[in-house]
Amino acid sequence: MALQMQRPKYKTVQISKTVKLKSGLEEAIYNFLLSKDVLFSYETLKISFDQPTQKRTYTPDFPIKYSFIVEGKGSFNSADRKKHKLVKQQHPKYDIRFIFSNAKTKIGKKSKTTYGMWCDLFGFKYHCIQSTKKYLPDNWLKEIKEKQNGKKIN
Repeated sequence: MALQMQRPKYKTVQISKTVKLKSGLEEAIYNFLLSKDVLFSYETLKISFDQPTQKRTYTPDFPIKYSFIVEGKGSFNSADRKKHKLVKQQHPKYDIRFIFSNAKTKIGKKSKTTYGMWCDLFGFKYHCIQSTKKYLPDNWLKEIKEKQNGKKIN
């Protein structure tokens, strides 16, 4: 019998007067980054992008200072996928990476494409908590630490 990671129940979590996380996954990532002394903020970066016929704004979950953007996804619906393709096309300088509860989840009932396959197809780095039992891959954490080396924690 394969070891199954017990999925936490996701909820809205008030961290402080100004920080309200939208899910338990975001809370887990937030607490993990804090425990590793990573310099980050929560939804403080605003990235404008043009969606056909309207101007939109994308607010990333975790812009890691001096590094990349971490986006936590339990569910990755069509609108989110479309948004991220547009943001990547219009802002290629941003390195947006996904942390999925399960990257093997199919993007739709009739699709053979998984969240991870979609990321590979469109050039996004991703990590799967379900298969690794880790909130962040070791090489991402090492990369963050190297880029933040010598920087003060705010």
